[in-house]
Amino acid sequence: MEARIDKFLWSVRIYKTRSIAAEAIKKGRITMGGTQVKASRIVKIGDVVSVRVPPATRSFSIIDIPRSRVGAKLVPNYITEVTPQDQLEIIELQRLASTMNRQKGLGRPTKKDRRDIDSFFGDQTDDFEPDFDFGDDSDDIDDFDEGLEK
Repeated sequence: MEARIDKFLWSVRIYKTRSIAAEAIKKGRITMGGTQVKASRIVKIGDVVSVRVPPATRSFSIIDIPRSRVGAKLVPNYITEVTPQDQLEIIELQRLASTMNRQKGLGRPTKKDRRDIDSFFGDQTDDFEPDFDFGDDSDDIDDFDEGLEK
């Protein structure tokens, strides 16, 4: 069985839409055997497709070709990732760096951010009890209320 590479990349959920897949192909982000391909390129079982996701390149080996778009749970039936370990580490470091680095003042913290902040500082906010010391002047308030009633 054969399929166009843009349709294949969309059907195995590497790209969200077929037009985004075609655009990535036009920009030269998709290679097969070290050479850039066109959207009309036919892929076959056993081919290795490389997708450049800056700053790294992910590679997938084609096991089977789906007839139409497949669910996320079925993707492993059609492709296996053959990306070298060093490239996977670069991708993971990039992912961690992007999630940990939020610019100051860039919106409200997310729920996860709030939980992380609370766990970092402990539950100090629960122990807060305001200490209002009215001293001996608390009797003056009752005298003031009586003056208003007269």
